[in-house]
Amino acid sequence: MPRSLALLALIVVELAVLAISLVTLLLCIGIGAIPLLPPQVRLVRRITGLHRRLARDWCGVEINAPYRPEPPPPRRQADGMYRYDRTLYRTPRIPAFNARWKWMITDPATWRDLVWMALDPVVKLALAPLLLLLPTRGLRLYGLWTPLLLSATANSRLAGQVSHLNRVRDLAVDTQAAEMRRIERDLHDGTQARLVAIGMTLGAVEQLLDTDAEAAKALLAKARDASAETLSDLRRVVRGIHPPVLAERGLADAVRALAIDSPLRVHVDIDLPHRPEAPVEAAAYFAVSELLSNAARHGGAETATIDISTNGRTLRITVTDDGMGGADPAKGSGLAGIERRLAAFDGVLALSSPPGGPTTVTMELAKVLPEHWAGNLPKMPRWKAALVVALWGTAWCPTFPQGLVAGAFKVIGIDEKSWFLALYLPAPWQWPTIVAMTLLGMSMYLLAIAIPAAHRGPLGKC
Repeated sequence: MPRSLALLALIVVELAVLAISLVTLLLCIGIGAIPLLPPQVRLVRRITGLHRRLARDWCGVEINAPYRPEPPPPRRQADGMYRYDRTLYRTPRIPAFNARWKWMITDPATWRDLVWMALDPVVKLALAPLLLLLPTRGLRLYGLWTPLLLSATANSRLAGQVSHLNRVRDLAVDTQAAEMRRIERDLHDGTQARLVAIGMTLGAVEQLLDTDAEAAKALLAKARDASAETLSDLRRVVRGIHPPVLAERGLADAVRALAIDSPLRVHVDIDLPHRPEAPVEAAAYFAVSELLSNAARHGGAETATIDISTNGRTLRITVTDDGMGGADPAKGSGLAGIERRLAAFDGVLALSSPPGGPTTVTMELAKVLPEHWAGNLPKMPRWKAALVVALWGTAWCPTFPQGLVAGAFKVIGIDEKSWFLALYLPAPWQWPTIVAMTLLGMSMYLLAIAIPAAHRGPLGKC
């Protein structure tokens, strides 16, 4: 009863907000009071958001917000100006307002909210007797009405997915660009400088060969040592791009190799029945590598523990060290880079690093493992399994003897009818029967393949 009374009391609030919305729209159309629109839309969305929460908590109906993703903030161009359409601005204030205003006015959910707010008081008044006499049933009926205009549509869900994919793409591009800059910096500062030094040393050797052979030999030895150091630098750069052990032996052995090379005492516990996809392995490997480097350089740790396991199709990685703690992604410790790398796979990172330690980082990459070894596929029902067996066991009969073989007999002109059904029929019906038999058998084969394939589909449903 208190919930029903609260819903009925909200009629007054809805009518007041509806009146404010109508006045705001008239002012926007009449005198161009556009700055009044965003506050009015936010007010309406607060009321509809409240009703979505009430429908979830009181009526047991989950309603997702239908609004399109907000526009990104304007970016400053190389010339210091901000662009919106074909106009340049000195500050981002006007471009941000124009983008937000256009986003609100073109979102169909904005107008659906207004229509719902106009109809909801009528629905509540119609349900008032039931809400007061039988509150449970009244709330249940109200829960059926609320999603009709307040739930997310297919277009809004698609727009949200596209926006999410765009953000993931931008993060992946930024991560790739950062990796390219790091590789270029390593090659420029290390390998390139050593190669230049080797070239200068060899030039000096050419000048000393005729005058001072002993000095030339010493310079050659120096060039040989420099070439070995350059080769080591190149190998280190290659390992930073994609370690050979990761490509050849997989994530488990690559992480164990990291643990061996690390200055920390690292305990590794890995439970991976199969290898994930190569991009997933690379993201997990470099995340673990970055965490071990942070623990050794910045955390003052002595020991670390790496645990890699699976939960269905989810890959979970936990790295714990006994360092001083206090890790924070905002301090440029490399955690922000790990988050960007994991974002390409909808991965999440959870950090626990109190001052004094220990530091525990848990990373989860959901739905990145193959379905066939995730261990959560439902078993095929017995009747479907029996149907598949029957199809495989009988499809040969209409396909070959009754279809293809009978057709071959008729083309060649063999008079033997044997047990071919089509050859016992009148002549006008023989070829249609042969074609029908062949199509029937092929359809049975395709159905026998399609049923298990549908069972192993992305949703794992039959």
